[in-house]
This record gives sequence, C-alpha cells and structure tokens, in this order.
Amino acid sequence: MRALFHLLANRTACLLTKALFACVARVRVLRQESAEQPGGFMLAANHISHFDPPIISSVVRRKIDWMAMAEFFPHPLLGSFLRAVDAFPADRHRADRNTIRTAIERLRRGRIVGLFPEGGIRDGARSVLEGAPLRPGASTLAHMASVMIMPCVIIGTDRLYNKKSWLPLRRTPIWIAFGDLIPPFSELEKTVARARIEQELAAAFKDLCAELREKFSLTTDDLPHPPRERMRNQN
Repeated sequence: MRALFHLLANRTACLLTKALFACVARVRVLRQESAEQPGGFMLAANHISHFDPPIISSVVRRKIDWMAMAEFFPHPLLGSFLRAVDAFPADRHRADRNTIRTAIERLRRGRIVGLFPEGGIRDGARSVLEGAPLRPGASTLAHMASVMIMPCVIIGTDRLYNKKSWLPLRRTPIWIAFGDLIPPFSELEKTVARARIEQELAAAFKDLCAELREKFSLTTDDLPHPPRERMRNQN
C-alpha cells in the first residue's frame, strides 16, 4: 500500500510539474536518452535555483530520488511532500550515516539518486561551472556504493526567481545537458579513486556547460546569477 502511495504521488507530482513548467518555460535538452538507461546510478547536477530538481525530473522518464536539504523536512507540508516523492534529507555541513545508508540502499535497488555536489545554490566564481571545487560527498558515495555518476548541467532556472518569468506565454528558456557516466574506479585505492572521480566530474561539468553555450549561443546573461539579482532584474 505504501509503495502504491509513493508511486501515485510521484506520478502526480511529475504530471503537475510538466504541466506547470510547460506554460512558463521552454526546456531544451541534450542527450535526454542518457538518463533513461536502466540500473542504479547517481545523477550529479550543478545547482542554480530551487527549481532545478523538479525541472530535471520533468525531462527524465525514470524517477529520481533527490537528496534534499535537511532544513526542509521539519516543515509539515513541504516535508510531507518531499517524503511522498521519495526525496530524503541530507545535512550540508557534515557526513550523515543515515543519508549515506539510504542513498546506497536505493542505488543497490536500481534507482537513480540525484544530488548537487556543490552543496548549495552557486553562481559565478562559486559555481563548478566556473571551476569552483566540488564537495567530496558525491565521489565518496559513488565509490562506497560502486555505482557510476552521470553529470548534468542546467542553465536558466535562476530566471524563474523573477515574477515576470511566470507571466503567461513568457516561456523562460532553460537548457539541460546530460553527460557520459563516470565509473567509480573500484579497482583503485580509495583516496586515488575518489580524487579521480572528482576530477572527471569537474571536467564534465565544464565541458557540458561549454557545449550548451556553443550549441545554443548562450550569453553571459544566460549563465547563473544570484537569486536576489534575478529577483530585481529581468530582461
């Protein structure tokens, strides 16, 4: 019964999300089929707004179990919704055994676990797209669970912080690119393997960003800006 409830909740959330963002956004995706492959793997994305998880989920047919900020879960309505769609809490400031255990369990059951290895919303020099360092959580988890990581870059969702972006027919452009799976390098010593994963993941983020910029002729204004700046200004 519980499994059926979660299935219905996920289907409903997915349909509502697609309907909502179809009205206010125009999402263009590169290599969507990459995220459709079977089996458990981690999906690691850059993070530019609170809209990233639902928008990425809306373009992937498979369900993604997102790691979400632990601070969201004590709120009755938000916490209940997040649990209903199989998100689970993650502490941004320390390694949490329960989070790691939950993630590994779901990965071994063949599910996709989504996370943001930057540890929060980032823009400019603080963004991995500009070469900022990643937190070690993603590489540690991938190596512990012996699963691959799929890099994902999303650009444009920060514009949705501005009220004008929600006007009818405005259709804010959003771009998403999925990369090739990065192996866990299980044959290497733990420290070496995790460093290798981080290196390849960081390079993939920059390459995917460059590919989106070239293919869609993105400008500097299209790239991530601070939420407060987007709230004040909208072209």
